[in-house]
Amino acid sequence: MSMPLHEIIGFVAGFGTTFAAMPDLIAMLKRRSCEGMNPTMAAIMGTFQIVWVYYGILVESRPVIVWNIIAVGINFLVVGAYFYFASTTRRHTPLINHPAPGESTKSSPGR
Repeated sequence: MSMPLHEIIGFVAGFGTTFAAMPDLIAMLKRRSCEGMNPTMAAIMGTFQIVWVYYGILVESRPVIVWNIIAVGINFLVVGAYFYFASTTRRHTPLINHPAPGESTKSSPGR
């Protein structure tokens, strides 16, 4: 089974753009935080990658189909991780800075 040169180039080129969102996903998972992240870019990219998958089907381009299906999955994970960490942060952050029971509201001397 031989692949035409243009498909080989497509697979090589698609590799880089497909995994562009991986550093953000890995950083979020390591930090266990979505701080500094904006899910809008990943959502927009994922949406248009779905269109690229459809385009790849129309023109029968395996590299376009394969890489964009993988990229849709990665961007879905980025958006999912963002909302997961955003919801866990909200659950652990008090809405109002009231002292905990038994905690003094006075500053300690020397501060």
